Amino acid sequence: MSSETTLSPLRTGGQILVAQLVLHGVQHIFCVPGESYLAVLDALHDAPIALTVCRQEGGAAMMAEAHGKLTGRPGVCFVTRGPGATNAAAGVHIAMQDSTPLVLFVGQIARGARGREAFQEVDYRAAFGPLAKWATEVDDARRLPEIVARAFSLACSGRPGPVVVALPEDMLAECVDAPTARSYQTMEAAPGPAQMAQLLERLDQARRPMAIVGGSRWSAQAVARFQDFAAAHALPVACSFRRQMLFDHQHPCYAGDLGLGVNPALLARIRAADLLLLVGGRLSEVPSQGYTLLDIPTPQIPLVHVYPDPDELGRVYQAQWPINASPAAFCAALPTTAAQAPSAQRQQAVHEAHAAYQAWSDPAPIHIPGNLQMGAVMQHLREVLPPDTVFCNGAGNFATWVHRFWPFRQFGTQLAPTSGSMGYGLPAGVGALRLWPERTVVVFAGDGDFLMHGQEFATAVQYRLPLLVVLLDNGMYGTIRMHQEREYPHRVSGTQLQNPDFAAYAKAFGGHGARVAHTEEFAPAFARLREAAAATRLPALVHCLIDPEAITPGRSLSQIRGK
Repeated sequence: MSSETTLSPLRTGGQILVAQLVLHGVQHIFCVPGESYLAVLDALHDAPIALTVCRQEGGAAMMAEAHGKLTGRPGVCFVTRGPGATNAAAGVHIAMQDSTPLVLFVGQIARGARGREAFQEVDYRAAFGPLAKWATEVDDARRLPEIVARAFSLACSGRPGPVVVALPEDMLAECVDAPTARSYQTMEAAPGPAQMAQLLERLDQARRPMAIVGGSRWSAQAVARFQDFAAAHALPVACSFRRQMLFDHQHPCYAGDLGLGVNPALLARIRAADLLLLVGGRLSEVPSQGYTLLDIPTPQIPLVHVYPDPDELGRVYQAQWPINASPAAFCAALPTTAAQAPSAQRQQAVHEAHAAYQAWSDPAPIHIPGNLQMGAVMQHLREVLPPDTVFCNGAGNFATWVHRFWPFRQFGTQLAPTSGSMGYGLPAGVGALRLWPERTVVVFAGDGDFLMHGQEFATAVQYRLPLLVVLLDNGMYGTIRMHQEREYPHRVSGTQLQNPDFAAYAKAFGGHGARVAHTEEFAPAFARLREAAAATRLPALVHCLIDPEAITPGRSLSQIRGK
């Protein structure tokens, strides 16, 4: 392509924008329609881009975020002005805290009406500035190629994140000449040979090394290469909070995950390490156990921190050896063989770390109050679901059953918000199946969590997406109730819920549903729903009634409140 700027025939701003999306490789858009961007919807009518029409802007933004999380390319979402944009803010916040590339386009009032508090007017630079990597507004349709290219590049480069672009409706309707552009490029940072040589030397000298993998900008190839590297160097590896798809749980070097309710043996192993290799993650509040795992700002454990954005290196932890590199570039530079065989002590440590994970993640010994035993449910799911199943969840104590007991085997099989946003699981499941329609997708949800975006079940029906929802119903906001009973025992306030029959809810939308109250009912009900979903290409939901006392796998509500 010529480097010279050329002009194209007169087109509307909407047509120019859609042409740029095609240029940048966008194949899918999630939206809730609005009159503020009708010119874009008209241009999409003839474009080779699939469109998913959602029921609420928060769900649409979460679907786009899930798309970005699975592909590493910006998920794209369109919403209308005012309440449409503010509804989408939850998805923007998830993308920011989860370091996910996302571009949110927001319809805006006409340029001539700005500053008058016109109908649904919002200053998007001010509203989204703290939530996004960049928030801007396009005043001139001729600048659309420039601004869209910048938005896509910025969303993916360094630490990925969300970009918000406001689109005045009259700008989208005007006809102009606009320059052409090239497809965006992601800025890549790679480690130097000297840094890699020093890392290998330090690793060879360590007696108790540990690695933690997290963040974004990984790939299936990078994960596989890091696994080979860990095996060659007898390096125990833990995954950061809700990043368990970054290491095969059956790999002999896997040591567990640093999330909520973490295995005490894993914490002890990390605290006893004499070298810690942190790749791709920030070791933020949850994985650092409330910023207690490492000393701040100077960790006492020698720390190698590999991160793609130099602004994050040294922001919280002053690593002894910071390396500015993306996980993919760093792993590409790793040798998959060791210069010398690891010591017997190192090999024994790896074996012990993996054995501790296996014991902690075994659902068989788990017994909770009530007639429905979730340990048995998880054991059944482990037996019948394929290893490439995509698990999606929002926030709540229910998610512990997945995080602790499901053995993630492959990259691209986990959609869970590190931001702790409720209602994420169902939209994420829709996003996953719109990308990979033949994969098995399971949404794990709580009763309070599910109804944050339960209306997107209708979206799954509309697009014939056979996702499987496992909904745990204990009649309350369980996580908040757990903290409430611990801090203010027997003073229940604001945490109880009156729920519908969720199986009937699923059927009312046109999907399949079943209600399960006893352990022996789950397996046949799940099999029936799975078969029905596959045959009809419609979503299915199994409504699991959980005893309110069964608040965590290890402690009852009475034990937490001290009876």
